[in-house]
Amino acid sequence: MRNRPLTTVRNLGILAHVDAGKTTVTERILHRTGATHKTGEVHDGTTVTDFDPQERDRGITIFAAAVSCTWNGHRLTLIDTPGHVDFTAEVERSLRVLDGAIAVFDAVAGVEPQSETVWRQADRHGVPRIAFVNKLDRAGADLDAAVASIRARLHPAPLVVQLPIGREDGFTGVVDLVRLPVDASAEARRRRRVLEEAVAELHPLALEEFCAAGTISAETLEKALRELTLSGDGLVVLCGAAYRDRGIEPLLDAVVAYLPSPADVPPVRPDRPADPAAPVAALVFKVVSAATGRLTYLRVYSGTLRKGDQVTDAGRTERIARVLRVQADRHSEVDSAAAGDIVAVAGPKAARVGATLCAPGDPVLLEPPVTADPVVSVAVEPRRAGDGERLTAALSRLAEEDPSLVVRVDPETGQTVLSGLGELHLEVAVEKLRRDRGLEVAVGRPSVAHRETVVSGVTGLVYRHVKQDGGAGQFAHVVLDVSPAPEGFEFASAVVGGRVPREYVRAVEAGCRDALAEGPLGGHPVTGLRVTLTDGATHPKDSSDLAFRTAGRLGLREALRSSVLRLLEPVAEVVVTVPPDAVGGVLGDLAARRGRVAGSAVRPGSAVVTATVPVAELFGYANRLRSRTQGRGTFTARPAGFAPVP
Repeated sequence: MRNRPLTTVRNLGILAHVDAGKTTVTERILHRTGATHKTGEVHDGTTVTDFDPQERDRGITIFAAAVSCTWNGHRLTLIDTPGHVDFTAEVERSLRVLDGAIAVFDAVAGVEPQSETVWRQADRHGVPRIAFVNKLDRAGADLDAAVASIRARLHPAPLVVQLPIGREDGFTGVVDLVRLPVDASAEARRRRRVLEEAVAELHPLALEEFCAAGTISAETLEKALRELTLSGDGLVVLCGAAYRDRGIEPLLDAVVAYLPSPADVPPVRPDRPADPAAPVAALVFKVVSAATGRLTYLRVYSGTLRKGDQVTDAGRTERIARVLRVQADRHSEVDSAAAGDIVAVAGPKAARVGATLCAPGDPVLLEPPVTADPVVSVAVEPRRAGDGERLTAALSRLAEEDPSLVVRVDPETGQTVLSGLGELHLEVAVEKLRRDRGLEVAVGRPSVAHRETVVSGVTGLVYRHVKQDGGAGQFAHVVLDVSPAPEGFEFASAVVGGRVPREYVRAVEAGCRDALAEGPLGGHPVTGLRVTLTDGATHPKDSSDLAFRTAGRLGLREALRSSVLRLLEPVAEVVVTVPPDAVGGVLGDLAARRGRVAGSAVRPGSAVVTATVPVAELFGYANRLRSRTQGRGTFTARPAGFAPVP
């Protein structure tokens, strides 16, 4: 796929809050690098990466899209990720296979709620980042305020390497503070000094040069900035206005200078170095079932994947029919893909998101992306009586492409239930059924995923599991304490004297986890409890892992029935941006939706209200907000855990 050193490859994502300008930045990068000959616009529906009809209709990125380009002898693969909270699973899957990222911030709004969400996701994956403060040409744009919000809310050490020329409508470009022009202004020289001092505080070699010479050379500064970026101890901050094509070339230079290549990051496994000659190992992060066939998107971590190769996926053998270089919805066939490449392949029939494709004689399992639990559900059924089987098959393909969508049949009502990460997430899924599959479906009112939690537990609950039906029997005796915990599930053993062997303790814990699937209040999952195994007994012949797992499951169910439990509902942190004259109506509406207002702030021409609102009360809120504000109000919501139901 390339005859270039691994050090000249950059795999990076574009991360941001919705409407911060990610797709516009991507579009300008493609144009500047010569990958496209004309820049597309989000508002015109002509961008390369927002190619899906729903993305163009809604004006937002929904599906992560990969594109490739070259800059100064380097191959760049970019993934433009969604900024809406309902599609953070797309961001999660992308970050799992990326080496670096550009975090885009609005110069007026600074750090916004989804900015924090994607930042924490990148933290979890250890992905080095640089920042691009966009939209400096807007009224109210302020680079220093945006940087201050980055420092306060994301807690990195921002290292601003550019000075804007002009403000708002008068913004015309940037001054490079690393390689400062000889005729630089006094303000640029002052900013360069601030940058030197900040870098010297974080980097020993830069500090040594600063103390010896009173300044830091451009070469040392650039090297220090790269090392601080790779370690995460510093955040290089650039600025510009992507819509007006300002600041894009310096951003590309920064990607090459500061972000890591596949050779700079630790190998995915010690036995799988990023070496084209090593045994092949690739991770699937996206699956698309299109009319032209099934495409499997993957990152090659080691070895070389060639057309016609046989690979294994959890013991299944798959054949690589074609290897494709990706350019959003367009693909060009290549002979092979080597370590460090992100490509699509045709041929695999059963590989799912998170699967590892590896050499048949050298199996390996790579860590899959984390899949978020769904919080919103709708009932779906075909409008035409004969479409039942087609709907079932289409829903199965949807869940295959997007593992954050879950399809199940309600055992009580017999309805098919589709669950996802938000109302918009489900709207998009249902629309795909209509557009891509030609299915007309009826959708029931969304419901939310409740949880049950322990308020007051029990102590010393004794459960004895005895079963004898011929042959070897089952015997397990356990004593359990159940108490509240801050969150999740905790298990501990206080058994002394070996009365319950260690392997049986693990079986009891597994049984307790089985019991958490359905609580006594309404069959909802149980969370927020601590279970302690305090005593037990075994039988010399009839005790087994199965017996103790059964005792753990049934014993905890009995303990929960004797405990005091509370029903929880999912809540979201909602940030509403409206004209100042609409604040009163918005506050009243949030109160009617059981929202708890956490704060408000005034910006030029707008007011921002932050509140915590039950997810069940947010259905239809977008239409309500538009009607209250004559279409001028917007809001974002992100999951904020669970809260007690009144």
